[in-house]
Amino acid sequence: MIVDDERDVVTLVKFLLERDGHMVTTAFDGADALAKLGVEPANPAAPVPDVIVLDVMMPILDGFTVSARLGGDARTKGIPLIILTAKGEMRDLFQVSQNVASYLEKPFDPKTLRERIAAILAKKP
Repeated sequence: MIVDDERDVVTLVKFLLERDGHMVTTAFDGADALAKLGVEPANPAAPVPDVIVLDVMMPILDGFTVSARLGGDARTKGIPLIILTAKGEMRDLFQVSQNVASYLEKPFDPKTLRERIAAILAKKP
């Protein structure tokens, strides 16, 4: 899943990941992501992705809030997160989150993102 309010970023990442053979869902703000993941409102039948690429600065609900709410839900707390941020100093605010697998600063190298996703997926049982 890709969660970012910048449509160009979502389009690029979705294209790259689909080209690599991944199924990709998208959300353009944190509230949309939580709804699609079945966290708010609760929907135990909602699909759970293998990894989430999550922007920090978004309208409605930011990446910090989304990360915290995912961590508080039994179904989603183990989903690895790749945090996209334009502000490197924001990294420290996510240190308490157990599910953050990686950080990338915008603008990011698409090859690096693809490599990090591949590494995360290779560790999944």
